[in-house]
Amino acid sequence: MTARLIPELEVENLDKSLAFYTAIIGCSVLYERPEERFAFLELEGANLMLEEAAGPGRRFTTAPLEHPFGRGVNFQIRIGDVDELYARVLGAAAHVIVPIEEKWYRRHDDEVRNRQFVVADPDGYLLRFVTNVARRPT
Repeated sequence: MTARLIPELEVENLDKSLAFYTAIIGCSVLYERPEERFAFLELEGANLMLEEAAGPGRRFTTAPLEHPFGRGVNFQIRIGDVDELYARVLGAAAHVIVPIEEKWYRRHDDEVRNRQFVVADPDGYLLRFVTNVARRPT
């Protein structure tokens, strides 16, 4: 099944971003178009596209990019083991925005307890990694 929403992030340096997403976060590169400075990534069923902002090819930029990129948005990515990823992120001295925590969120007539943290990628995009750990009726 193809995902219905796949974010495409413009990055300053594709090689630096790929190192972060593959070596630290654990994403796999499903395919690349090096001639366009583009990569398509996957992590436990979540997809993300990266392209170098100054690269060749078509770009959908509506205003100049300024650090941190992606202001006002965070990407929630549900994974199987948030603690293992958090340990890798800390070991790499990545920029943690929200340390690991557990928080209840209400949905319809139940609540879900998430174990989660937020890290900034090299361009300042915020990634919120989540593992659902409990559920209860409201």
